[in-house]
Amino acid sequence: MNNIVALLSYIVPGYLDRALKGGVGDIVLNAGPMVQFVLIILLSFSVVSWAIIFSKFRLLRRADRESKKFLEFFWKNKKLPIIFGESKKIKGSPIAEVFRAGYVELNKLSKVQSDSVGRGTPGDVTSISTELGGIDNISRALNQAVTSETNKLENALPFLATTGNTSPFIGLFGTVWGIMDAFRGIGIKGSASLAVVAPGISEALIATAAGLAAAIPAVVAYNYYLNKIRILTSDMENFSSEFLNIIERHLFRKAD
Repeated sequence: MNNIVALLSYIVPGYLDRALKGGVGDIVLNAGPMVQFVLIILLSFSVVSWAIIFSKFRLLRRADRESKKFLEFFWKNKKLPIIFGESKKIKGSPIAEVFRAGYVELNKLSKVQSDSVGRGTPGDVTSISTELGGIDNISRALNQAVTSETNKLENALPFLATTGNTSPFIGLFGTVWGIMDAFRGIGIKGSASLAVVAPGISEALIATAAGLAAAIPAVVAYNYYLNKIRILTSDMENFSSEFLNIIERHLFRKAD
């Protein structure tokens, strides 16, 4: 802990010296080894949580923006190959990924049908029949893509949940240990005056404060991002259903 403070003092000379003397920094430096260990753990949790918070913010904002861009392009164009080519340029959209998965499966089935019946051209939607379960295969490909993209969006979110759930208890452990240490010191000195009790109690309580400081942003971010991911997942599922309906309409048109 002393090495961390020394490094920060070197980076921001003068500022930490004023902040640490007689303040929270002084309490941390004078805390017992167990309380300092707890604070280091909570600091690590907090740093990783904030890194996840910022990275998820950028990821979800890009996913939302590019998904809207892709949907606008999709509904304005009628040619699937053109849409497929444009979707390759939109790397951050989970809906574009779902479309690519469905389109690739559509092409595979189209080629199989063309080879088996000797008619139609590869990539032509109207050349597919329902005999080989083409709709079911495409539906599975779309569902797998939705699940895969949802898992990507939810990646690292469990760490935020873990931080929010465990940090207060880790901080409480440090507080209980610090109070035990403070009472032990009181017993050794044989005095229970405020001057003797207050420093030990303040050192112990700072662990609980650190636990709450690590947990609150993690919980707020987890709930916010989980809601955003649910919206994106719903959009992917709706698009998957619409895309499947478009393919089915072509199949029924051919059957008629």
